[in-house]
Amino acid sequence: MRTPRWVMATYAIIILAGILAALPNLFTSQQLASMPAWFPKQQVTLGLDLRGGSHLVLEVDAKALKADRLRSLLDEARGVLRRERIAVQSARVVDDGVNINISDETQRARALEVLKGLTNPVGGGFAAPRPDVEIAATGNRVRLSLTEAGLSDRLDAALQQSLEIVRQRVDQVGVAEPTIQRVGSDRILVQLPGLQDPSKLRELLGSTAKMTFHLLANIPQGEQLPRGVSLLPDAKTGQTYPIEDRIALDGERLTDARAGFDQRSNEPIVSFRFDSVGARQFADITKENVGRPFAIVLDGKVLSAPVIREPITGGSGQISGSFTVEDTAVLSALLRAGALPAPLTVIEERTVGPDLGGDVIRMGLFTGLAGFGLVVALMVVLYRGWGLIANVALGLNVILTLGVLSVIGATLTLPGIAGIILGIGLAVDANILINERIREETRRGASAFEALDHGFKRAYSTIVDANVTSLIVTALLFMFGSGPVRGFAITMMLGIAISMFTAVTIVKILMIEVVRRRKLKTLRIEPLFKIAPEKTSISFMRARFLGIGVSILLSIASIGLFIKPGLNYGIDFMGGIQVEVATSQPADLAQLRERLGALGLGEVALQNIGGDRSVLIRVQRQDGGEAAQTAAVERLKAEIAQIDPAATIERSEVVGPKVSGELAWSGVLAVVLASLAMLVYIWWRFEWNFAIGAIATLVLDTTKTVGFFAITGLDFNLTAIAALLTIIGYSVNDKVVVYDRMRENLRLYKKMPLRQLIDMSINQVLTRCIYTSLVTFLCILPMAVWGGSAVANFAIPMVFGIVVATTSSIFIAAPILLLLGNWWRARQERADAEVGERVAV
Repeated sequence: MRTPRWVMATYAIIILAGILAALPNLFTSQQLASMPAWFPKQQVTLGLDLRGGSHLVLEVDAKALKADRLRSLLDEARGVLRRERIAVQSARVVDDGVNINISDETQRARALEVLKGLTNPVGGGFAAPRPDVEIAATGNRVRLSLTEAGLSDRLDAALQQSLEIVRQRVDQVGVAEPTIQRVGSDRILVQLPGLQDPSKLRELLGSTAKMTFHLLANIPQGEQLPRGVSLLPDAKTGQTYPIEDRIALDGERLTDARAGFDQRSNEPIVSFRFDSVGARQFADITKENVGRPFAIVLDGKVLSAPVIREPITGGSGQISGSFTVEDTAVLSALLRAGALPAPLTVIEERTVGPDLGGDVIRMGLFTGLAGFGLVVALMVVLYRGWGLIANVALGLNVILTLGVLSVIGATLTLPGIAGIILGIGLAVDANILINERIREETRRGASAFEALDHGFKRAYSTIVDANVTSLIVTALLFMFGSGPVRGFAITMMLGIAISMFTAVTIVKILMIEVVRRRKLKTLRIEPLFKIAPEKTSISFMRARFLGIGVSILLSIASIGLFIKPGLNYGIDFMGGIQVEVATSQPADLAQLRERLGALGLGEVALQNIGGDRSVLIRVQRQDGGEAAQTAAVERLKAEIAQIDPAATIERSEVVGPKVSGELAWSGVLAVVLASLAMLVYIWWRFEWNFAIGAIATLVLDTTKTVGFFAITGLDFNLTAIAALLTIIGYSVNDKVVVYDRMRENLRLYKKMPLRQLIDMSINQVLTRCIYTSLVTFLCILPMAVWGGSAVANFAIPMVFGIVVATTSSIFIAAPILLLLGNWWRARQERADAEVGERVAV
């Protein structure tokens, strides 16, 4: 029971380092700047839901990239064959390749050799390089096909280039502390704190910004367009111009672009400058085409089409039109950063206003402190002074969690705060297990040090098993979740890991020190007043059929509710638009519904949230993909501004069909994998019948939770999946404690009837089950009551799940184990009898 001094010193260093790392979060940035150089400056980064800002996920248009590659491959093939004087009957793009017809066999063989020069090896590393283009001949036809390796390499290069261009564009508009990073093989995540209306930025990031200069064709009105001429619309008015397809000058020759004002008319303009080659080409074009209109085209739209009045030899020019100052700022930023290799589509957008973010921070702190205060009070009630030691460990747990979050640069979100709060409840579970074990040892007549030693040893394996099941769930949440859900998983994992240090190691050292200093002979842990009876002898197995039957009926009813009326799926899974609006006066929902319904955006649902001036507007997923979604949200915001000019958009979310499908699949996969992981772990740690009992109970608990979502109408979204997985983890956690006591008693009382042994085991852990559930319930209750809509679909189901998980451990998991155990014993007895009969014969 003695801890070496070097171990004590190590623990002290860890605690001091954690406190020091957490301290910067108590100061403002200005205060930290005046601190000594040795003082840590790293703070926990607040997520966008806490400080306000915009979150956008951009996807590279792989189809456009592929089409562009095929066009360039066709041009390259034509150029090579022309230089080699190989006669070509036809050359065109067909499906995923280029078909070239060559009638002469000798020239066809020569063409195969020449065209091989267009291929490039891609890949490498552990795999052998592969060509990006495959060339094959069939009859008169030579086909150049794009390979998967080539497309993948081109997509990777395009994404890397797009990442740099997006970073430059964001820097051009001066957004502070942006987060721009690659996500997967074809996506870019952009997070911009403090930006409330991302419409201009969406336009800035989504524009390809491919700028070209073309001459206008002289086509009399009403005549048919000849080959090589296309009608392109004006970017502002929609008027069309007959533009020559041939590019007179490419925008890649631009070296600079600046927003400014015309000195004569004082209208906003964009001035630009070419490099030396571009300046020479621009001078030649303007000399040869004086008096002709010269169109400046950006992404297929005409910005302006001025008439060339005189040769321009200085290598610079200007773009004018019906521009606003903001338009010229965006356009100049686009041109300075350069063109994207392929279009970027906004497939997910989430925006939180800064005022709402401040309210969320206050609410998170309030509910967190309230939950912590309730837990601290209950621990004192349950264990008096020994409860204070557990509370010291809880405080250290929170401080060290914040310290680690600061050091690793993690982002704290509202679900992350919920994870810290829930982690407090799970950390207390370990202290309750330890204190209850020590109580049992004291009742058996053990001395103070003996009770401490045995109590910690016997509780340790249960604590490890319970925490491992929780870690399995949180690891899956991190793997399959996104954004705030991952933040919840990180804080939960840290809280669980740190609780193994604070709730076990630190508490043990403090309790030993108290016993040693007070020279206690007996360690008595008594409550201020009794909440639950300490010794019970209830025959729970008498009601086993009733418990299982009621549970099955509730699960069947939940499945019925899942079918009809069904779950209220959030936009994470259904896609669509969700906007939270704060109106200047009490909202007239009927008027809003009528005006917004007339926009032709499909089904529009409205509801008041948190007061009569706060309205949640939901619009169904739009046909036409992500571009239609983006256009719809702009129309929606414009109409809201017309109805109530003083209204503010507190929060907006736009999720495209592709993202919603992926999120739905990830959520289902996470739940299934969590259940399978639990089955494997319990099977490994206990026996097959324990694992089957736990999974059967888990299925019943999960279906009832799904039924709860259906009957309450809470949003079923990513946060709801986090709640469902957390309930699964908590449910198995609770069952592990009961199973651990049963396993221990099976070793001690080998001759005892299974039914009697199970009843005895449940009675022994009943107090612990009640206390742990009560602590976790009180921990999450303030968030369920005062947390608001942002966490309602996490906190409220958690309160329900705690009750369901605790009762199912006693009235479902244990009876299933009894039925399986009796069946197995009867089978073994029959097998033994058959062996005895054969031996007798």
